[in-house]
Amino acid sequence: MSAAAQAVHRETAGDTFQGQSLEERVRHVAAVTAEHAPRHDRDADFPVEALAALRETGLLGLTVPGDHGGLGGTVSDLLDVCIELGRADMSVAMILGMHCQQVAAVAGHAAPRLRDELLPRIAAGRLYLASVTTEAGKGGHLLTAESELRGDSTHLAIDRFAPIVTGGTHADGFLITVRAPDASSPSQVSLVYADRDQLTVEQSGVWNPMGMRASHSVALRLTGSVPAHQVVGEHGRFSRIAGEVFGPLAHLAWSAAWLGTAAGALARVVGMLRSPAGRRRFDLGSELLLGRLSAARQKLDTVHALLRHTEQVVRHTTELSVPRVQLLLNALKITASEQCHAAVEELVAAVGLRDGYLKDSGTRLELALRDLRSAPLNYSNDRLHQADGRLTLLDAEVRLA
Repeated sequence: MSAAAQAVHRETAGDTFQGQSLEERVRHVAAVTAEHAPRHDRDADFPVEALAALRETGLLGLTVPGDHGGLGGTVSDLLDVCIELGRADMSVAMILGMHCQQVAAVAGHAAPRLRDELLPRIAAGRLYLASVTTEAGKGGHLLTAESELRGDSTHLAIDRFAPIVTGGTHADGFLITVRAPDASSPSQVSLVYADRDQLTVEQSGVWNPMGMRASHSVALRLTGSVPAHQVVGEHGRFSRIAGEVFGPLAHLAWSAAWLGTAAGALARVVGMLRSPAGRRRFDLGSELLLGRLSAARQKLDTVHALLRHTEQVVRHTTELSVPRVQLLLNALKITASEQCHAAVEELVAAVGLRDGYLKDSGTRLELALRDLRSAPLNYSNDRLHQADGRLTLLDAEVRLA
Protein backbone atom coordinates (compact mmCIF):
# COMPACT_ATOMS: atom_id res chain seq x y z
CA MET A 1 0.00 0.00 0.00
CA SER A 2 1.22 3.51 -0.75
CA ALA A 3 2.19 5.84 2.07
CA ALA A 4 -0.43 8.29 0.84
CA ALA A 5 -3.20 5.71 1.15
CA GLN A 6 -2.10 4.58 4.61
CA ALA A 7 -2.04 8.11 5.99
CA VAL A 8 -5.17 9.65 7.44
CA HIS A 9 -6.17 12.87 5.69
CA ARG A 10 -8.31 15.44 7.45
CA GLU A 11 -11.76 14.35 8.63
CA THR A 12 -13.28 11.70 6.42
CA ALA A 13 -16.29 9.62 7.33
CA GLY A 14 -16.05 9.60 11.11
CA ASP A 15 -13.84 9.28 14.15
CA THR A 16 -13.84 5.49 14.54
CA PHE A 17 -11.24 4.84 11.87
CA GLN A 18 -9.11 7.96 12.23
CA GLY A 19 -5.48 6.93 12.48
CA GLN A 20 -6.06 3.42 11.15
CA SER A 21 -4.17 2.09 8.14
CA LEU A 22 -5.78 1.24 4.85
CA GLU A 23 -5.30 -2.47 5.59
CA GLU A 24 -7.24 -2.15 8.87
CA ARG A 25 -10.08 -0.35 7.13
CA VAL A 26 -10.25 -2.98 4.41
CA ARG A 27 -10.24 -5.82 6.95
CA HIS A 28 -13.23 -4.24 8.69
CA VAL A 29 -15.21 -3.89 5.46
CA ALA A 30 -14.29 -7.42 4.38
CA ALA A 31 -15.46 -8.85 7.73
CA VAL A 32 -18.78 -7.01 7.54
CA THR A 33 -19.17 -8.10 3.92
CA ALA A 34 -18.48 -11.78 4.66
CA GLU A 35 -20.91 -11.80 7.57
CA HIS A 36 -23.86 -10.69 5.44
CA ALA A 37 -22.91 -12.08 2.00
CA PRO A 38 -24.91 -15.35 2.21
CA ARG A 39 -28.15 -13.52 2.97
CA HIS A 40 -27.70 -10.97 0.19
CA ASP A 41 -26.88 -13.73 -2.29
CA ARG A 42 -30.00 -15.61 -1.21
CA ASP A 43 -32.28 -12.56 -1.39
CA ALA A 44 -30.60 -10.84 -4.38
CA ASP A 45 -30.60 -7.51 -2.56
CA PHE A 46 -28.02 -4.79 -2.07
CA PRO A 47 -25.28 -5.18 0.60
CA VAL A 48 -26.36 -2.22 2.71
CA GLU A 49 -24.11 -3.21 5.63
CA ALA A 50 -21.03 -3.27 3.37
CA LEU A 51 -21.93 0.14 1.94
CA ALA A 52 -22.29 1.51 5.47
CA ALA A 53 -18.85 0.11 6.30
CA LEU A 54 -17.38 1.68 3.15
CA ARG A 55 -18.84 4.99 4.25
CA GLU A 56 -17.63 4.88 7.86
CA THR A 57 -14.12 3.68 7.00
CA GLY A 58 -13.61 6.40 4.41
CA LEU A 59 -13.08 3.83 1.65
CA LEU A 60 -15.64 5.58 -0.54
CA GLY A 61 -12.97 8.29 -0.62
CA LEU A 62 -10.13 5.87 -1.32
CA THR A 63 -9.10 7.60 -4.56
CA VAL A 64 -10.22 11.12 -3.63
CA PRO A 65 -7.10 13.35 -3.46
CA GLY A 66 -5.88 14.29 -0.01
CA ASP A 67 -6.46 18.01 -0.61
CA HIS A 68 -10.19 17.23 -0.90
CA GLY A 69 -10.23 15.14 2.28
CA GLY A 70 -9.79 11.70 0.75
CA LEU A 71 -7.29 8.92 1.37
CA GLY A 72 -5.30 9.82 -1.75
CA GLY A 73 -4.99 6.19 -2.85
CA THR A 74 -3.36 5.14 -6.10
CA VAL A 75 -4.67 2.77 -8.74
CA SER A 76 -2.45 0.12 -7.17
CA ASP A 77 -4.21 0.70 -3.83
CA LEU A 78 -7.58 0.35 -5.53
CA LEU A 79 -6.55 -2.99 -7.03
CA ASP A 80 -5.31 -4.22 -3.64
CA VAL A 81 -8.62 -3.29 -2.04
CA CYS A 82 -10.72 -4.87 -4.81
CA ILE A 83 -8.73 -8.11 -4.50
CA GLU A 84 -9.27 -8.24 -0.75
CA LEU A 85 -12.99 -7.43 -0.95
CA GLY A 86 -13.37 -9.92 -3.80
CA ARG A 87 -12.25 -12.66 -1.41
CA ALA A 88 -15.30 -11.85 0.72
CA ASP A 89 -17.89 -11.00 -1.96
CA MET A 90 -17.35 -10.22 -5.62
CA SER A 91 -20.40 -7.96 -5.73
CA VAL A 92 -18.99 -5.63 -3.06
CA ALA A 93 -15.60 -5.49 -4.78
CA MET A 94 -17.28 -4.58 -8.06
CA ILE A 95 -19.48 -1.98 -6.38
CA LEU A 96 -16.46 -0.19 -4.91
CA GLY A 97 -14.43 -0.53 -8.11
CA MET A 98 -17.19 1.04 -10.20
CA HIS A 99 -17.71 3.82 -7.65
CA CYS A 100 -13.99 4.65 -7.75
CA GLN A 101 -14.15 4.70 -11.54
CA GLN A 102 -16.78 7.43 -11.26
CA VAL A 103 -14.69 9.29 -8.68
CA ALA A 104 -11.73 9.28 -11.06
CA ALA A 105 -13.87 10.82 -13.78
CA VAL A 106 -14.93 13.63 -11.44
CA ALA A 107 -11.41 14.19 -10.10
CA GLY A 108 -9.81 14.18 -13.53
CA HIS A 109 -12.36 15.86 -15.77
CA ALA A 110 -14.91 17.90 -13.80
CA ALA A 111 -14.54 21.66 -13.68
CA PRO A 112 -13.25 23.09 -10.36
CA ARG A 113 -16.69 24.11 -9.12
CA LEU A 114 -18.21 20.65 -9.52
CA ARG A 115 -15.07 18.93 -8.26
CA ASP A 116 -15.11 21.07 -5.11
CA GLU A 117 -18.79 20.31 -4.56
CA LEU A 118 -18.52 16.53 -4.93
CA LEU A 119 -15.12 15.30 -3.80
CA PRO A 120 -15.37 16.37 -0.13
CA ARG A 121 -18.78 14.69 0.11
CA ILE A 122 -17.36 11.49 -1.37
CA ALA A 123 -14.38 11.60 1.02
CA ALA A 124 -16.75 12.04 3.98
CA GLY A 125 -18.70 8.93 2.96
CA ARG A 126 -21.84 10.88 2.09
CA LEU A 127 -21.81 10.31 -1.67
CA TYR A 128 -21.91 6.85 -3.25
CA LEU A 129 -21.83 7.19 -7.05
CA ALA A 130 -23.56 4.90 -9.52
CA SER A 131 -22.83 4.68 -13.24
CA VAL A 132 -25.62 5.04 -15.82
CA THR A 133 -24.18 4.03 -19.20
CA THR A 134 -26.39 1.16 -20.43
CA GLU A 135 -29.32 1.68 -22.78
CA ALA A 136 -31.83 -0.66 -24.36
CA GLY A 137 -30.57 -1.74 -27.77
CA LYS A 138 -26.91 -0.84 -27.23
CA GLY A 139 -26.11 -2.65 -23.98
CA GLY A 140 -23.01 -1.31 -22.24
CA HIS A 141 -21.47 0.27 -25.34
CA LEU A 142 -19.94 3.43 -23.92
CA LEU A 143 -19.35 5.64 -26.93
CA THR A 144 -22.91 6.17 -28.14
CA ALA A 145 -26.11 7.43 -26.54
CA GLU A 146 -29.72 7.48 -27.66
CA SER A 147 -31.25 9.58 -24.87
CA GLU A 148 -31.00 13.28 -25.63
CA LEU A 149 -29.97 15.97 -23.18
CA ARG A 150 -32.06 19.12 -23.45
CA GLY A 151 -31.60 22.48 -21.83
CA ASP A 152 -29.99 25.88 -21.93
CA SER A 153 -27.11 27.72 -20.30
CA THR A 154 -28.61 27.32 -16.82
CA HIS A 155 -30.31 23.91 -16.60
CA LEU A 156 -30.27 20.53 -18.31
CA ALA A 157 -33.26 18.20 -18.49
CA ILE A 158 -32.63 14.46 -18.09
CA ASP A 159 -34.99 11.67 -19.13
CA ARG A 160 -32.97 8.46 -19.16
CA PHE A 161 -33.84 4.76 -18.99
CA ALA A 162 -31.06 2.29 -18.21
CA PRO A 163 -31.65 -1.49 -18.12
CA ILE A 164 -28.76 -2.12 -15.70
CA VAL A 165 -27.59 0.26 -12.96
CA THR A 166 -25.42 -1.40 -10.34
CA GLY A 167 -26.44 -0.23 -6.88
CA GLY A 168 -28.67 2.44 -8.37
CA THR A 169 -31.45 2.12 -5.82
CA HIS A 170 -28.97 3.02 -3.06
CA ALA A 171 -26.81 5.59 -4.87
CA ASP A 172 -26.58 9.16 -3.61
CA GLY A 173 -25.65 10.47 -7.06
CA PHE A 174 -25.28 9.34 -10.66
CA LEU A 175 -22.93 9.91 -13.57
CA ILE A 176 -25.13 9.61 -16.65
CA THR A 177 -24.22 9.36 -20.33
CA VAL A 178 -26.58 11.20 -22.68
CA ARG A 179 -26.44 12.51 -26.21
CA ALA A 180 -25.10 16.06 -26.11
CA PRO A 181 -27.48 18.97 -26.77
CA ASP A 182 -27.80 19.65 -30.52
CA ALA A 183 -25.71 16.53 -31.28
CA SER A 184 -25.69 15.47 -34.92
CA SER A 185 -24.84 11.82 -34.17
CA PRO A 186 -25.19 9.28 -31.32
CA SER A 187 -21.41 9.37 -30.83
CA GLN A 188 -21.53 12.93 -29.45
CA VAL A 189 -21.99 11.89 -25.84
CA SER A 190 -21.90 14.01 -22.67
CA LEU A 191 -21.39 12.85 -19.09
CA VAL A 192 -23.64 14.56 -16.56
CA TYR A 193 -23.70 14.36 -12.77
CA ALA A 194 -27.05 14.31 -10.97
CA ASP A 195 -27.74 14.23 -7.25
CA ARG A 196 -30.43 11.80 -6.19
CA ASP A 197 -32.59 14.66 -4.88
CA GLN A 198 -32.44 16.31 -8.32
CA LEU A 199 -34.10 13.28 -9.93
CA THR A 200 -37.15 11.10 -9.83
CA VAL A 201 -35.78 7.55 -9.65
CA GLU A 202 -38.16 4.76 -10.69
CA GLN A 203 -37.19 1.08 -10.56
CA SER A 204 -38.44 -1.20 -13.32
CA GLY A 205 -38.65 -4.97 -12.88
CA VAL A 206 -36.76 -7.16 -10.43
CA TRP A 207 -33.19 -8.40 -10.09
CA ASN A 208 -32.96 -12.19 -10.00
CA PRO A 209 -29.73 -13.28 -11.74
CA MET A 210 -27.63 -16.44 -11.55
CA GLY A 211 -24.72 -14.70 -9.82
CA MET A 212 -23.63 -11.22 -8.73
CA ARG A 213 -26.93 -11.15 -6.90
CA ALA A 214 -25.82 -8.60 -4.30
CA SER A 215 -24.90 -6.06 -6.99
CA HIS A 216 -28.64 -5.36 -7.35
CA SER A 217 -28.20 -4.06 -10.90
CA VAL A 218 -31.81 -3.16 -11.60
CA ALA A 219 -33.33 -1.14 -14.42
CA LEU A 220 -34.02 2.52 -13.61
CA ARG A 221 -35.70 5.49 -15.21
CA LEU A 222 -34.14 8.79 -14.17
CA THR A 223 -35.93 12.07 -14.84
CA GLY A 224 -35.20 15.56 -13.59
CA SER A 225 -33.25 18.76 -14.10
CA VAL A 226 -29.71 19.67 -13.07
CA PRO A 227 -27.68 22.89 -13.20
CA ALA A 228 -25.69 23.26 -16.41
CA HIS A 229 -22.34 23.24 -14.58
CA GLN A 230 -22.85 19.57 -13.65
CA VAL A 231 -21.48 18.38 -16.98
CA VAL A 232 -18.25 16.42 -16.44
CA GLY A 233 -15.79 17.41 -19.15
CA GLU A 234 -16.86 19.02 -22.41
CA HIS A 235 -20.25 18.46 -24.02
CA GLY A 236 -20.04 15.73 -26.64
CA ARG A 237 -16.51 14.69 -25.61
CA PHE A 238 -17.22 11.77 -23.31
CA SER A 239 -15.08 9.56 -25.56
CA ARG A 240 -12.01 11.17 -23.96
CA ILE A 241 -13.20 10.25 -20.45
CA ALA A 242 -14.06 6.75 -21.64
CA GLY A 243 -10.58 6.27 -23.08
CA GLU A 244 -8.66 7.79 -20.18
CA VAL A 245 -10.76 6.70 -17.20
CA PHE A 246 -13.80 4.50 -17.72
CA GLY A 247 -12.24 1.82 -19.92
CA PRO A 248 -8.87 1.41 -18.19
CA LEU A 249 -10.21 1.54 -14.63
CA ALA A 250 -13.10 -0.79 -15.43
CA HIS A 251 -10.80 -3.46 -16.82
CA LEU A 252 -8.30 -3.07 -13.99
CA ALA A 253 -10.79 -2.98 -11.10
CA TRP A 254 -13.04 -5.70 -12.51
CA SER A 255 -10.05 -7.98 -13.03
CA ALA A 256 -8.89 -7.35 -9.47
CA ALA A 257 -12.34 -8.23 -8.12
CA TRP A 258 -12.44 -11.44 -10.18
CA LEU A 259 -8.92 -12.35 -9.07
CA GLY A 260 -9.83 -11.79 -5.43
CA THR A 261 -12.88 -14.02 -5.77
CA ALA A 262 -10.87 -16.86 -7.31
CA ALA A 263 -8.00 -16.40 -4.83
CA GLY A 264 -10.44 -16.53 -1.92
CA ALA A 265 -11.90 -19.74 -3.33
CA LEU A 266 -8.45 -21.33 -3.58
CA ALA A 267 -7.56 -20.20 -0.04
CA ARG A 268 -10.71 -21.78 1.38
CA VAL A 269 -10.05 -25.04 -0.49
CA VAL A 270 -6.44 -25.21 0.71
CA GLY A 271 -7.56 -24.45 4.26
CA MET A 272 -10.13 -27.21 4.09
CA LEU A 273 -7.62 -29.72 2.67
CA ARG A 274 -5.01 -28.88 5.34
CA SER A 275 -7.49 -29.20 8.22
CA PRO A 276 -7.54 -32.42 10.25
CA ALA A 277 -10.87 -33.38 8.72
CA GLY A 278 -9.61 -32.64 5.23
CA ARG A 279 -6.49 -34.72 5.73
CA ARG A 280 -8.68 -37.65 6.75
CA ARG A 281 -11.01 -37.32 3.75
CA PHE A 282 -8.55 -36.44 0.97
CA ASP A 283 -5.32 -38.04 -0.21
CA LEU A 284 -3.04 -35.02 -0.28
CA GLY A 285 -0.50 -37.02 -2.26
CA SER A 286 -2.96 -37.68 -5.11
CA GLU A 287 -1.40 -36.69 -8.43
CA LEU A 288 -4.81 -35.71 -9.78
CA LEU A 289 -5.58 -33.46 -6.79
CA LEU A 290 -2.13 -31.87 -6.81
CA GLY A 291 -2.30 -31.28 -10.56
CA ARG A 292 -5.64 -29.51 -10.30
CA LEU A 293 -4.47 -27.35 -7.41
CA SER A 294 -1.38 -26.45 -9.45
CA ALA A 295 -3.48 -25.57 -12.50
CA ALA A 296 -5.75 -23.32 -10.44
CA ARG A 297 -2.81 -21.53 -8.83
CA GLN A 298 -1.07 -21.11 -12.20
CA LYS A 299 -4.13 -19.38 -13.62
CA LEU A 300 -4.31 -16.97 -10.69
CA ASP A 301 -0.61 -16.13 -10.85
CA THR A 302 -0.95 -15.49 -14.58
CA VAL A 303 -3.85 -13.10 -14.07
CA HIS A 304 -2.05 -11.36 -11.20
CA ALA A 305 1.08 -10.82 -13.29
CA LEU A 306 -0.93 -9.44 -16.19
CA LEU A 307 -2.94 -7.21 -13.85
CA ARG A 308 0.16 -5.68 -12.27
CA HIS A 309 1.91 -5.24 -15.61
CA THR A 310 -1.14 -3.53 -17.10
CA GLU A 311 -1.43 -1.23 -14.07
CA GLN A 312 2.19 -0.16 -14.54
CA VAL A 313 1.70 0.48 -18.26
CA VAL A 314 -1.39 2.60 -17.56
CA ARG A 315 0.46 4.52 -14.85
CA HIS A 316 3.45 5.37 -17.05
CA THR A 317 1.77 5.84 -20.46
CA THR A 318 0.54 9.28 -21.44
CA GLU A 319 -1.40 8.11 -24.50
CA LEU A 320 -3.70 5.22 -23.64
CA SER A 321 -5.45 5.18 -27.02
CA VAL A 322 -2.53 3.64 -28.96
CA PRO A 323 -3.30 0.12 -30.22
CA ARG A 324 -0.74 -1.74 -28.12
CA VAL A 325 -2.11 -0.28 -24.86
CA GLN A 326 -5.74 -0.84 -25.83
CA LEU A 327 -4.88 -4.42 -26.78
CA LEU A 328 -3.22 -4.96 -23.42
CA LEU A 329 -6.19 -3.56 -21.48
CA ASN A 330 -8.61 -5.73 -23.42
CA ALA A 331 -6.35 -8.77 -23.01
CA LEU A 332 -6.37 -8.24 -19.25
CA LYS A 333 -10.16 -8.16 -19.12
CA ILE A 334 -10.59 -11.19 -21.38
CA THR A 335 -7.87 -13.23 -19.68
CA ALA A 336 -8.99 -12.42 -16.13
CA SER A 337 -12.64 -13.14 -16.88
CA GLU A 338 -11.82 -16.51 -18.42
CA GLN A 339 -8.97 -17.72 -16.24
CA CYS A 340 -10.47 -16.83 -12.85
CA HIS A 341 -13.61 -18.76 -13.74
CA ALA A 342 -11.51 -21.64 -15.08
CA ALA A 343 -9.48 -21.73 -11.86
CA VAL A 344 -12.64 -22.21 -9.79
CA GLU A 345 -13.78 -24.92 -12.22
CA GLU A 346 -10.49 -26.70 -11.49
CA LEU A 347 -11.20 -26.48 -7.76
CA VAL A 348 -14.71 -27.87 -8.12
CA ALA A 349 -13.26 -30.85 -10.00
CA ALA A 350 -10.50 -31.21 -7.40
CA VAL A 351 -12.72 -31.49 -4.31
CA GLY A 352 -15.84 -33.04 -5.83
CA LEU A 353 -19.58 -32.83 -5.31
CA ARG A 354 -19.79 -32.39 -1.54
CA ASP A 355 -17.18 -29.64 -1.15
CA GLY A 356 -17.28 -28.11 -4.63
CA TYR A 357 -20.89 -28.13 -5.77
CA LEU A 358 -23.21 -27.87 -2.79
CA LYS A 359 -24.46 -24.44 -1.74
CA ASP A 360 -23.78 -25.03 1.94
CA SER A 361 -20.12 -26.01 1.47
CA GLY A 362 -17.66 -23.90 3.43
CA THR A 363 -15.52 -23.53 0.30
CA ARG A 364 -18.28 -21.39 -1.31
CA LEU A 365 -17.10 -22.62 -4.73
CA GLU A 366 -20.67 -22.75 -6.00
CA LEU A 367 -21.12 -19.03 -5.30
CA ALA A 368 -17.72 -18.10 -6.77
CA LEU A 369 -18.54 -20.06 -9.92
CA ARG A 370 -21.90 -18.33 -10.35
CA ASP A 371 -20.45 -14.89 -9.73
CA LEU A 372 -17.49 -15.40 -12.06
CA ARG A 373 -19.72 -16.66 -14.87
CA SER A 374 -20.80 -13.04 -15.30
CA ALA A 375 -17.25 -11.84 -15.98
CA PRO A 376 -17.05 -12.67 -19.73
CA LEU A 377 -20.51 -11.11 -20.18
CA ASN A 378 -19.70 -7.88 -18.32
CA TYR A 379 -18.88 -5.90 -21.47
CA SER A 380 -18.86 -8.93 -23.73
CA ASN A 381 -15.59 -10.67 -24.52
CA ASP A 382 -16.94 -11.24 -28.03
CA ARG A 383 -17.21 -7.48 -28.52
CA LEU A 384 -13.68 -6.98 -27.20
CA HIS A 385 -12.27 -9.66 -29.52
CA GLN A 386 -13.86 -7.86 -32.49
CA ALA A 387 -12.26 -4.60 -31.38
CA ASP A 388 -8.93 -6.35 -30.83
CA GLY A 389 -9.01 -7.81 -34.32
CA ARG A 390 -9.27 -4.31 -35.78
CA LEU A 391 -6.57 -3.00 -33.43
CA THR A 392 -4.25 -5.85 -34.38
CA LEU A 393 -4.50 -4.83 -38.04
CA LEU A 394 -3.43 -1.30 -37.03
CA ASP A 395 -0.28 -2.58 -35.28
CA ALA A 396 1.58 -4.33 -38.09
CA GLU A 397 4.86 -4.33 -36.19
CA VAL A 398 3.23 -6.07 -33.18
CA ARG A 399 4.67 -3.65 -30.63
CA LEU A 400 4.00 -5.03 -27.16
CA ALA A 401 3.11 -2.72 -24.28
